[in-house]
Amino acid sequence: MARLIRLDRTGHTTLAEWTNGDLAAREAAVGTFRRELDNGMLASVSRAGEAEVVRELPLDADLVVLRRPIAGG
Repeated sequence: MARLIRLDRTGHTTLAEWTNGDLAAREAAVGTFRRELDNGMLASVSRAGEAEVVRELPLDADLVVLRRPIAGG
């Protein structure tokens, strides 16, 4: 089962879970993903041992992590 999680000050929160065969869960995950990006979150997946920032939900990924951009100046 794939998961979409949001990292925050309390650790992480699971926002969505889906499998390839569950179309409704996949559509819900895509909607949740889009809302989080629209609210300023960044999303990444692990690819070949490195984090890759994504703008579309990769439904084939096991884990997609959302986080706030790093602040600084």
